[in-house]
Amino acid sequence: MNGLTERHRFEWNGILLEITYEPQWLPPGILGEDLAHLQVYSVDPIDAPLPITESGYRSHFIAASAIAAGGGPVAYVDVWLTVESDAPSWQAREQATRQLTLLF
Repeated sequence: MNGLTERHRFEWNGILLEITYEPQWLPPGILGEDLAHLQVYSVDPIDAPLPITESGYRSHFIAASAIAAGGGPVAYVDVWLTVESDAPSWQAREQATRQLTLLF
């Protein structure tokens, strides 16, 4: 809400992502610390599912201190995606997309 938005792009598992990060979405006087807004978009391929979202877009509110502790927005998202990609549901989805379908 203060207009200081960072934009970053990076590739994760062959998917180009855009991250927008607003470190002070809500001022510290309201909750006692800065509440940040993090948005993750799959850009290429567009709307590609990710371990954190089926639609290719995720909006996430989090303490700015957690993003800083994680090494910044790109490092945080990279670790978040990597951790979530170990979930059985994502592993099953990935396996299904690798399977060839035989059409008769």
